[in-house]
Amino acid sequence: MSSDLVPSPRGRTGPSIADVARVAGVSAQTVSRVSTGADNVRPETRERVLAAMDELGYSPNHAARALRNGSFGTIGLIAHRLARTGESRTVEAVVEAARAEGYTVTLVDVQSPSSDDVTAAAARLSHQSIDGLVIIRAETATPAGLVLPPRMPVVVSDSRFVGHHPAVAADQVTGTHVAVQHLLDLGHRTVHHLGGPVDSAPAEIRVDTWREHLVGAGRPVPEPVRGDWSARSGYEQGRRLAQDPDVTAVLCANDEMAAGLVRALYEAGLRVPDDISVVGFDDIPLTEFLWPPLTTVQQDFHLIGQQLMDLLLRQVRGRETLTDTRIVVPTRLVVRASTGAPRAPRA
Repeated sequence: MSSDLVPSPRGRTGPSIADVARVAGVSAQTVSRVSTGADNVRPETRERVLAAMDELGYSPNHAARALRNGSFGTIGLIAHRLARTGESRTVEAVVEAARAEGYTVTLVDVQSPSSDDVTAAAARLSHQSIDGLVIIRAETATPAGLVLPPRMPVVVSDSRFVGHHPAVAADQVTGTHVAVQHLLDLGHRTVHHLGGPVDSAPAEIRVDTWREHLVGAGRPVPEPVRGDWSARSGYEQGRRLAQDPDVTAVLCANDEMAAGLVRALYEAGLRVPDDISVVGFDDIPLTEFLWPPLTTVQQDFHLIGQQLMDLLLRQVRGRETLTDTRIVVPTRLVVRASTGAPRAPRA
């Protein structure tokens, strides 16, 4: 291939579509179709055009394409603490759903979930040529305090924003109720709770629902213990719970803490579920390979990602107003070998 450039109009520097078309031996229209990801290009032609782009160092002008097509082909995504299972799996699901729709994702991991930090992140993303914005659990941010770019299509994975922005959330309330009732139905007098951090909205939903269920069933409500979502914190709190002879069943706010708890119980000479039953939350892939396999509340992160993208694209492509829209994704209890009927009280 020859890489001699055609002079660009108006002093434009760098290769143009015409340059790429000449080097690849195709029309400028074909180059345009390749650069926009159109399907009606033969694979061998696409490869020739892409090779010419690489040779010339050509980068499509996405801003100009957006003016022509009304889309940048990119969405912004704001998340916090990506190491946490819920956030990372929801982000993964959104990226997968976006890819299926032909969109790329620009991610900002904010330092804190405050209104100021989320607002600042949204402002940065709005200057990076995005079509819409997904916010994964704003946590401590409030609908009143969150200031987003005007007319920016937005969807939030947080039910607190209903009435302000369309929202998608897992049915954590029903999931927690079902988990607690499962343990009571097995014959446990009450259920202890290993909760997440107090600054987490999902953790607070789970602890409030757990408490409400026990009160409604007329059962004792033990003081919850708190972890930080990590297996280590579950292990540390598990060492404490192992010393309490009244503990026969524990609902954990996530699977990682449940895994740490199970190890601590075994080290204390207690067996799961013979001495203490354990339930997790999330149903991460590892849970069925723990020993014993973990009973847990499954959240459908894949469906959450699909629903988030669907609501966003209904705004981007269909110009729909969805402010009051809330989608609740069902959860379900997956019963495995970590739960069973209680033995006689421990001495």
